[in-house]
Amino acid sequence: MNIQIFGKSKCFDTKKAERWFKERRIKYQSVDLLRFGLSGKEFDSVLRSVGGIDQLIDWNSKSQQVTLLKYMDDPVAKEDKVFDDPSLMKTPIVRNGKQATVGYCPEIWETWE
Repeated sequence: MNIQIFGKSKCFDTKKAERWFKERRIKYQSVDLLRFGLSGKEFDSVLRSVGGIDQLIDWNSKSQQVTLLKYMDDPVAKEDKVFDDPSLMKTPIVRNGKQATVGYCPEIWETWE
């Protein structure tokens, strides 16, 4: 397995995900999403895996940008906005090759082992 965890340093769910993999002695690479973001290929892979841009956006955020995204109809414009501003993404984003999850999903990660 080649696990990557993209998260925010102050995100509670990101820390829980890292602890989940650490407890099972599964090696992972931790990437600060706000500092490094996702590459174009990683972003496209995650979008395909999770089922679209709406699953990737953190709708619970109090950011004005997220409020504006609720009223955007064009999915490509939403993708561009979220790609340019990783703080709008729900974390953690956990990748295993072409598979990916958004949020804390240990029930899915167990199937990866």
